Amino acid sequence: MAKYELKLPSMGESVAEATITNWLKKVGDPIEAEETIAEVATDKVDSEVPCEVSGIVAEILFKVDEVVKVGQVMAIIETEAEANAPQATAEIPTIQQTAKNLTQQIAEIKETLAAPIDFSSSERFYSPLVKNIAKKEGISLDELNHIQGTGLNNRVTKDDILGYLAHRTQAPITSASPIFATTTSSSFVEGDERIEMSRMGKLIAEHMTMSKQTSAHVQSFTEVDVTRIWQWRNKVKKAFEAREGEKITFTPIFMEAVAKALVDFPMMNISVEGNTIIKKKHINIGMATALPDGNLIVPVIKNADALNLRGMVRTVNDLAVRARAGQLKPDEVKDGTYTVTNIGSFGTLFGTPIINQPQVGILAIGAICKVPAVIETPEGDVIGIRYKLMLSHSYDHRVVNGALGGMFVQRVAEYLEKWDMNRNI
Repeated sequence: MAKYELKLPSMGESVAEATITNWLKKVGDPIEAEETIAEVATDKVDSEVPCEVSGIVAEILFKVDEVVKVGQVMAIIETEAEANAPQATAEIPTIQQTAKNLTQQIAEIKETLAAPIDFSSSERFYSPLVKNIAKKEGISLDELNHIQGTGLNNRVTKDDILGYLAHRTQAPITSASPIFATTTSSSFVEGDERIEMSRMGKLIAEHMTMSKQTSAHVQSFTEVDVTRIWQWRNKVKKAFEAREGEKITFTPIFMEAVAKALVDFPMMNISVEGNTIIKKKHINIGMATALPDGNLIVPVIKNADALNLRGMVRTVNDLAVRARAGQLKPDEVKDGTYTVTNIGSFGTLFGTPIINQPQVGILAIGAICKVPAVIETPEGDVIGIRYKLMLSHSYDHRVVNGALGGMFVQRVAEYLEKWDMNRNI
């Protein structure tokens, strides 16, 4: 029997690791080539790991919730193929083999001396990434419990533990009681139900809390008359669907306007690293998408300013459908430079969205409402029925002042209000 090392495959550009969420096979189970052996997750996308060979699962090297790096061996598969070279009964080891054996022995000794952390005894939640860092750095559970957390419900984030390690002394923190604040539990009466947050829900909660703690959020609002767009879409939607086989919604129209405004105001298409501003070359617009389970994911429209309206429609529809089906690739939720969320699809008029870090702005588009409005005519002002919506722009006041934030959202409004009624698609 030959042994095959099953490694975590590449999961896309900039994805270096993943968390194991489920093993579909156990030790001793047979497995076929291309059959899924495990399910893994990055920060937002769930993926399946297929086995490249047929055989028997001999070893599983990582547990559920542990973090595996790309290229790291996850499991050992015994195959029917014979080993390439026969085993010698009394072979004299070479210098390279001896060195390799010594390296393995040292690693085994270190692993034996490093007592594993039993996280089950802690009432505090730790993410798989934090647990992995603690294990690698030899941080005991007692020491970990005394690190001040800045995440949701005072949870320890990656930045918290890395910051602690940067200032760690020879004598780790110890005290009679942990310094993190415990959340006072609400009264629980018969009939109440406790619901554990999903893995994605926990990640979203931590990401949103971190964003509020990082950026100085400020908002600008503007009302937009989209009557021309409403009428134009009603005029072209049937012919477009018959020709293209898909519907044209308002979302790609909004995305096009935002992409144009980002070209006009490149300092909205930036990110912040410490005291440095990074001006982005590409305009990659994140499209916040609600999932069937109530969570949210943000697929990214890459190079949005280079798409014509037909291309934008196809891209928006494709990403939305595959997002709800859980079929997005890791690269399709990466490298966004600005985010748009269409809260109007839920009937919301306006809101104060939270910035998607490390971006500096996010635009919420409210529901389209039919309202009475003053219309200017050569004969004087009259009252008429118009279709209007609210744009809510949240931006990072550390690097975006009120003038830029306000002018940007006003430029988006201008593109929408001056829509060409004779435009072809």
